Amino acid sequence: MGPGGGAAVLVVDDEPAIRLLCRVNLELEGYAVLEASSLEEARRHLEDREPAVVLLDMRVGADRGEELLDELDDRSIPVIFISGSAEIQPSLMRRAAASLGKPFAIDDLLGAVRSAAR
Repeated sequence: MGPGGGAAVLVVDDEPAIRLLCRVNLELEGYAVLEASSLEEARRHLEDREPAVVLLDMRVGADRGEELLDELDDRSIPVIFISGSAEIQPSLMRRAAASLGKPFAIDDLLGAVRSAAR
């Protein structure tokens, strides 16, 4: 088992390629990866398992990723924002462990997850 030690990471993004990229690389590091293509699917995963970290796209289909933030704050789950568009508001950034702009380097992804999962 890698440095992830089997800790769960929930990847919430409506782009299948981003979820695949995250899953493959995080699993190689020993993380258990849960994928959600919608906020509703993310909430179902959160009912079943407490992830160590959530990678959260700022736009998930028609939904805004920050809709999930209050629920994650209440559970003290660290969030890493991923975004392919506009800058993230400073008030939201203060609530995140990190942020990654798309496209992001794999080393940046792994470093952010390692840091947030501590």
